[in-house]
Amino acid sequence: MGTQEVRHILGLSGGKDSTALAILMHKKVPQMEYFFCDTHKELPETYEYLDRIKARLGIKITYLSAERGFDHWLDVYGGFLPSPKMRWCTKQLKIVPLEQFIGDDQAVSYVGIRADEKRDGYISTKPNIKPIYPFKEEGLVHADIVRLLEESGIGLPNYYKWRSRSGCFFCFYQRKYEWVMLAEEHPDLFAEAVKYEEGHSDGRSFSWVQGETLTELLARKDRILADHEKNLARKQLQKPNKNLAQALSDVLDDEDDSLPCLACHV
Repeated sequence: MGTQEVRHILGLSGGKDSTALAILMHKKVPQMEYFFCDTHKELPETYEYLDRIKARLGIKITYLSAERGFDHWLDVYGGFLPSPKMRWCTKQLKIVPLEQFIGDDQAVSYVGIRADEKRDGYISTKPNIKPIYPFKEEGLVHADIVRLLEESGIGLPNYYKWRSRSGCFFCFYQRKYEWVMLAEEHPDLFAEAVKYEEGHSDGRSFSWVQGETLTELLARKDRILADHEKNLARKQLQKPNKNLAQALSDVLDDEDDSLPCLACHV
């Protein structure tokens, strides 16, 4: 019997870090398999960015989808919207399809976590999947990621004008400013998120943001925008060399210290 060939896989999230990792690795590992876990609840800008990556790097991206979608699993979990304490969306829509994609094959998973980050990302419990962290191994930090993106011509995704990370349009890790901007940029998607809060069959209601509904949040829109502008101005005074997108990312990170979805934000 011959030795089983090891697969090399790299998950793209539609965000800056995983894209920079693809830029770094696509020539080093020509047999790399690139995949995207598609929840079918993504922002239009995410799909546009993935198309940009494919065109610039000349790579193929396999789109993975769960056999049953978000609405099915929402019913299974009794209408409870996913939250930081109950991230069933990550498990059912991302981890399960990924592990089915790999099966029992031996695989090396390339993870886009920078040297200046204190997190591990998704680590499979399956012994046949070995994670490695090229950015950490090479000591690459945020500035290096931005440089890789700029030099490749891919740049940042368009949602970085108002959002700090990739993920579903109703991701519960969004900051309040990002919810307000979702309503501005994609009012149809914001309205769909509101329906998920209000549309439970037995009359119960759930909210994406702890302590208030999206309708209540939007009623405070002017205050949220004003607070955001103050924080952004403070950040740019502290670090005047940062561009607007980088300053925005810093402000949003400061406004909420909760961890991002580790399987999505790579």
